[in-house]
Amino acid sequence: MSPTKAGNAFTELILETFRFNGRLLNAGDRLTKPFKLSSARWQVLGAIVEKPLSVAQIARNMGLTRQSVQRLADNLEKAGFVEYAPNPDHGRAKLVGMNEKGQRAMRTLTQSQIRWANEIATSASSGEIESAQGLMRKLRQRLEADQKNGQIGRAHV
Repeated sequence: MSPTKAGNAFTELILETFRFNGRLLNAGDRLTKPFKLSSARWQVLGAIVEKPLSVAQIARNMGLTRQSVQRLADNLEKAGFVEYAPNPDHGRAKLVGMNEKGQRAMRTLTQSQIRWANEIATSASSGEIESAQGLMRKLRQRLEADQKNGQIGRAHV
């Protein structure tokens, strides 16, 4: 089977996304360094900014493994950014919630991220960025549907 023009373009988008993700993580690590955080820990804090969630919920929302989120949440607790609380919906799966230190860090990080995002975004129009976001959402949704249907990793012959 030969790749289609769209298939080739999708492969190039994947590779560019990997490069982009690496640069985003590096930038996130620089933004979070004053708080002794990392991009990964910041992502977990961002997942619980509105309300406490279980580790499994955070993992599902972020597309990560439960084990990796558990490790990050435990590290955040040890560093004093989050607290575990009983989960009224599940006896064993505690909720991860931000405490005051975590909320202060997120407020400051959010301001730094806004300044940074505004600066980076000057290289493209809001329409271009919204179009790229829409395309990525559409492709992500297709990947999620394929995963639910067991299509990922199967050879189609």
